[in-house]
Amino acid sequence: MKKVLLAINFDEGLYNFRKELLEELLEKGYEVHIAVPCGDYTERLKAMGCILHDTALRRRGMNPLQELALLSCYRRILRRVRPDVVLTYTIKPNIYMGFLCGRYKIPCMPTITGLGTAMEGQGLLQKGVSLLYRIALERASVVFFQNTANQKIFQERKIAPGTHRMLPGSGVNLEHFTYQEFPEKGEVGFLFISRIMEEKGIEEYLDAAQAVKGRHQETRFCILGFLEDGYKGRERFERLQKEGVVEFAGSVEDVIPYLRNSQCTVHPSWYPEGMSNVCLESAACGRAVITTNRPGCRETIQDGRSGLLVRERDSRDLIDKIEYFLSLSPEQRRQMGICGRHYMEERFDRKIVIRTYIEAVREMTDQKDGGHKK
Repeated sequence: MKKVLLAINFDEGLYNFRKELLEELLEKGYEVHIAVPCGDYTERLKAMGCILHDTALRRRGMNPLQELALLSCYRRILRRVRPDVVLTYTIKPNIYMGFLCGRYKIPCMPTITGLGTAMEGQGLLQKGVSLLYRIALERASVVFFQNTANQKIFQERKIAPGTHRMLPGSGVNLEHFTYQEFPEKGEVGFLFISRIMEEKGIEEYLDAAQAVKGRHQETRFCILGFLEDGYKGRERFERLQKEGVVEFAGSVEDVIPYLRNSQCTVHPSWYPEGMSNVCLESAACGRAVITTNRPGCRETIQDGRSGLLVRERDSRDLIDKIEYFLSLSPEQRRQMGICGRHYMEERFDRKIVIRTYIEAVREMTDQKDGGHKK
């Protein structure tokens, strides 16, 4: 039986955005192993038939001893599992597993799900991460990208040339995120879905809620997500809840009921996204999306048709775009959402992503059988 190993930093993200890929691999007879820090979704992954390998990965950690421990953990997993192909996601698995797979001549296919602030910035850290990527992915079989801006940066820095392939993000499961009938009566609901952190645009959303709510009492501003430990605006965040400016529902497993009761998702993120799943899922449910004109966000909408683009870190522009949306008739807002659903069907169906991965896995395992291992 062929073995596929996936390495990622978060079990919830794996389950929510790649469950269908895991199901397809299992159905096709692959033995599926997952290297991930065990969490709330571990048992669900095991119940599917996956074999879990717990890793002490700290997403934001930079302690050299902890990073060496993670590298050593990955080495042990590779030696124990002896996978035929490895799929990796997020920065640390991409770099560490990429390096080890190159050393042991195991076909490796990393996915760039966003560059992270280190790669986007300037200075020694950016140069250091770029160098690590260049070394780690030197022998990568395929490198998948979720937006062309990320790919361009890798091309300019000569990282894994000749291996690049594009994906429409993680895609969206159109059978789960079905079109939701438009709520034409009652308040106009706006929805923010994300981790509560500055880079995801929460401050701009709060600014907009304060300004718009004061002039349009018929509006509601809801927030879904969990508060990051490092979020500095907690005091203001809690005060605006008490004042009734925003409603905070916390982290929820099923966002569809909230999308059903909203008319527009607002995602003013300036985080280095690969492709925003929040925007994809909202559009699939037939909701207009207001998001930033930056890579990973702008690709998810058709500006003026299925949503509106705003300048990043620009509360005034966000307020203007929300007020423009409010100036539209209910039918015009509904049509925006319908355009978004059609756009998802045309470009972002998750089946496209799964088919691409399965074909690449089959190609790599066939090459290995034929003695053409890289």
